[in-house]
Amino acid sequence: MDSMVTPEVLALIPARGGSKGIPRKNIRPFAGHPLIAYSIAAACQAEMVTRVVVSTDDAEIAAVAREYGAETPFLRPAELAQDDTTDLPVFQHALRWLAEHEDYHPQIVVQLRPTSPVRPPGLVDAAVRLLLAHPEADSVRGVVPAGQNPFKMWRIDPEHGHLQPLLTLPGVPEPYNAPRQSLPPVFWQTGHIDAIRTRTILEKHSMSGAVILPLQIDPRYTVDIDTPTDWQRAEWLVYFGGLTMVQPGQRRPLPEQVDLVIFDFDGVMTDNRVWVDGEGHEFVAAYRSDSIGVQALMRAGIQALVLSAETNPVVEARCRKIGLPFIQGVKDKAPALRQLLAERRLDPQRVVYMGNDTNDLPCFPLVGCAVAPADAQPEVLRAADLILTRRGGYGAVRELCDLLVRRRQAQG
Repeated sequence: MDSMVTPEVLALIPARGGSKGIPRKNIRPFAGHPLIAYSIAAACQAEMVTRVVVSTDDAEIAAVAREYGAETPFLRPAELAQDDTTDLPVFQHALRWLAEHEDYHPQIVVQLRPTSPVRPPGLVDAAVRLLLAHPEADSVRGVVPAGQNPFKMWRIDPEHGHLQPLLTLPGVPEPYNAPRQSLPPVFWQTGHIDAIRTRTILEKHSMSGAVILPLQIDPRYTVDIDTPTDWQRAEWLVYFGGLTMVQPGQRRPLPEQVDLVIFDFDGVMTDNRVWVDGEGHEFVAAYRSDSIGVQALMRAGIQALVLSAETNPVVEARCRKIGLPFIQGVKDKAPALRQLLAERRLDPQRVVYMGNDTNDLPCFPLVGCAVAPADAQPEVLRAADLILTRRGGYGAVRELCDLLVRRRQAQG
């Protein structure tokens, strides 16, 4: 029993490189971090997990995984990274490789699928502890209440084209006509968590075994990303769903009360390109509807201004056109921001800053929420609290303004 007080628990995250529905999805930025980073964070932050390994066939995915704290001691063989490859051979390969090359033999394996990144804190530990508390169990699987009851589902008879009930229920002659409350509760398995005894995988050749314990998860966390639409909905849930979840980094929500929004100019108000004529005159591209968003923001009682490192007539011309106050020629933005907040006697926690490049990074911790357009520099995306869906100069400013105005209207 003493050896089981602190068992060896391996978190194994499968992440092949050949995703078809969303190309390169495992390392595509999701709410500011590569998708796989959320599963790695869930493993690294768990008390019961003693080792975190990513099984991948892709060197780039492996590099990203290491950056976020996972090990990649091997690359998965190509034949185990096909579209139709199931979990079992992938996990058997990993366990056998670790046993052969490192004499490593965990008692429990936790599977964390990258496509279910929205996890409540403590989920991994709860699954492992539940499995340890039940020696008779082969595995624990995360489930949520099913959105649709299978007793009300149908098949179509291919011969006659008639509807036939999918399931029958003893004692209930027509379950498809019965009230939902009178039907047995049913559950849907999610990709959030599976905790499996190693012997189940290696000796019983199963990813679940015969005795499977349920770990019920709040259905609000239900996310399974297979399509671009799934991706958009999941990011919205992260940013605006109000859920406490495991994050690769600490992300701050938008303040309940926003008094001031500060915008960088290049790459935020513009698309970050510049045209220069033969006499050195510069021209930039901006998004016309940004002006409508900024004006609505200020009508809602939220102040706004531009803080730009550039000293350029185009900054002044565009800001005057929009009716937006501006400060330009600021080489070191952080001291200028501190001074601005002090002069206006503003609570920094009620200020939002939107920037796209590395010179904006020192300003991020000085305010209540840091925002980045979708095409910001990678370092900025990792540090931002909120990443917009639109690019700089293509409606990112309007997107943020509309969001803040709607929130202000909802607050009454």
